[in-house]
Amino acid sequence: MIEKTLRNAISENWPMLFIFTVVIVTIRIVYLIVHKHKFVLYKELFMLVFLVYAMLLFYVVTFQDVNYGTNNFIPFKEILRYEVGSKLFIKNIVGNIILFIPFGLFVSYILKTRKVSPIMIITLITSFVIEFTQLKIGRTFDIDDILLNIVGGFIGYLIFIIIDTLESHLPSFFSTDAFKNVITIIICIIIVLVYTNSTLWGILR
Repeated sequence: MIEKTLRNAISENWPMLFIFTVVIVTIRIVYLIVHKHKFVLYKELFMLVFLVYAMLLFYVVTFQDVNYGTNNFIPFKEILRYEVGSKLFIKNIVGNIILFIPFGLFVSYILKTRKVSPIMIITLITSFVIEFTQLKIGRTFDIDDILLNIVGGFIGYLIFIIIDTLESHLPSFFSTDAFKNVITIIICIIIVLVYTNSTLWGILR
């Protein structure tokens, strides 16, 4: 279900994502050349992925699954009404958490801080703005979505802390830009292969 949402977001927005990516990458490369800055693949790709993620997040929370239900301002009211393991539980509970895990990871990396409070404040503000916007465009405001988004942001923060801690205990070679660039390339290749194969499998089925 979550995978289907992601696929739909990408398939329905690929023209915008393609144009946006080409424009941003072109501007960034020219900027690095003009200012004679070093090009570090994993850093540039990480920031690009964050921008694409932000665009997909905007699509998912503003255009998909339009809800004409009622607003919820009571914490845990909606969370407690779903049966654990059900499709609605996975979609509305797990989905809202997973949606913000990358956000917590990206923000933690960008701020380069091990303090949890800035990450939680930014996550809270972002989630609240999303819910407020949904309220203004004919969807519903749900306080439980904000709570779940905060949980997702916190998990993303924990992932950053774990990676940062492991990196500090590894030999210095593993912290070099060259090593991180190689790992980034390998991860990109794996993602492309998995996505391509799963798409092909879906067509064959």
